[in-house]
Amino acid sequence: MTGKSDFTDDEWKLVLQGPTSAGMMVAASESGGTFRESFSMAKAYTEARKEHGESELLDTIVSTRPEVDRTRAHSREEMSQRAVQHLREAVAVLEAKATPEEVEGYKRFVLGLAERVADAHKGIGEGEQAAIGQIASALGTEVPPASSNDQDSPRYLDR
Repeated sequence: MTGKSDFTDDEWKLVLQGPTSAGMMVAASESGGTFRESFSMAKAYTEARKEHGESELLDTIVSTRPEVDRTRAHSREEMSQRAVQHLREAVAVLEAKATPEEVEGYKRFVLGLAERVADAHKGIGEGEQAAIGQIASALGTEVPPASSNDQDSPRYLDR
């Protein structure tokens, strides 16, 4: 299993920034407040902690204080570009050092967090759906279709 000690400090910071970068990208994709969106990110981490044990790597990520890129973006587009870059780099690092199962778990967590943030405001709007699509593309995965039985819950949180 892969743990924090398998990464350099910079690599680990990058891996930790991925989920919050995705969440911030979705939160900024449509007008509105960020309080609910921030709360939903925290809730995604809390719920992932409850599923402890399947992946040492993901357990460590969700038990660590979320890392946020403090660099000020001058526009939504710039923030989105940075988030996409963080995600691509984080996945590249993970693919080089983690197991395929751990990489998939990370991707599912990031997408679940992004969807939870999108749903926190007023449901998932066009801008938020587009942001989720960009996030999925940066992660090298596809956005799965919504489950017909579970329209109100994020479809990516299952680990």
